[in-house]
Amino acid sequence: MNRSLMADPFASPGAASSPDPLSALAGKRVLLVFNPKSGQGESTLPDFVSLVRGAGADVTERELVKDTPMSQYVADLENFNLLVGAGGDGTVSSLAYAARYTDVPILAYPAGTANLIARNLNLPNNPAELAAVLAAGQSVRVDLGEIEVRGEKSGFAMLAGAGADAAMIRDSEDLKEKYGELAYVMSAMRQVNPKKTTFHLVIDGELRSFEGIGVMVANFGMANYRLPITSDISPSDGKLTVVLIKAGNILRLVPNIIDSVRAKLNLGDPMFSGNLETLEAKTVTVGADDPFPLQYDGELHVETTPFTASIVPGAVRFLTPVRKADLDT
Repeated sequence: MNRSLMADPFASPGAASSPDPLSALAGKRVLLVFNPKSGQGESTLPDFVSLVRGAGADVTERELVKDTPMSQYVADLENFNLLVGAGGDGTVSSLAYAARYTDVPILAYPAGTANLIARNLNLPNNPAELAAVLAAGQSVRVDLGEIEVRGEKSGFAMLAGAGADAAMIRDSEDLKEKYGELAYVMSAMRQVNPKKTTFHLVIDGELRSFEGIGVMVANFGMANYRLPITSDISPSDGKLTVVLIKAGNILRLVPNIIDSVRAKLNLGDPMFSGNLETLEAKTVTVGADDPFPLQYDGELHVETTPFTASIVPGAVRFLTPVRKADLDT
């Protein structure tokens, strides 16, 4: 029986029954691309799929297989109304990049360890609530980042970096199975005396060098608990935010997060300065005197500096219950 036609036994006589929030999914074609290795513990994805199918949607499931290009999973995307990417940030950003400029809205289903993209989009964790977001169809068009290393290009939605943040990702790998999201905090605390070097940047054609422990290139700007990494990061302004982390350690980002929260709440001038510097760029090339590993959207890669990051403006529509302005830090 169609759930939207079911009577409410507790409704007052003559009262209209509440509409089913999932009824808009009836007849929709949904493509689900998922990474079975993402996250820890039992997945909520089967419950989500059951709800979506129960609402009358036609769901096509495609499981990621090693060494298969993401573009193959979305080669026929024009035949679908909605796209769901279930996995960690790396899975979601890779899928979004493969589906860029197709105009099919994407749900970043949080099935990984940190799920920072989903948190930036203020998505719930409950499968029923996620199904409701999918049914509502409210989306915002945002930018993506593009990384190029030795001629090979990949995409990122959250941020890319070389130096201390990449080392933090590397050192968290052996902790994630036991500690989950806490592994990132524990790894950050290990970075007491991180390696530092001189970085050489070309920012929209202009050369800039500095001594420090890392460089981050951000598109979205919120960390765990939707705390801003730094102020004035927007995923829809057609620019990347380049964060220069100067000599110190990764925990020096904490005071800057405090400053960013104060700025968002209009609590006065910054209390901390000198920990890092932010710049804006459409394209930035990052090199270093000493090679550093590279990470983007939480995935550590064997590539090292140098790399080039460029903005891909208005590349994707992400489903979200919030307004575009709420995504800015």
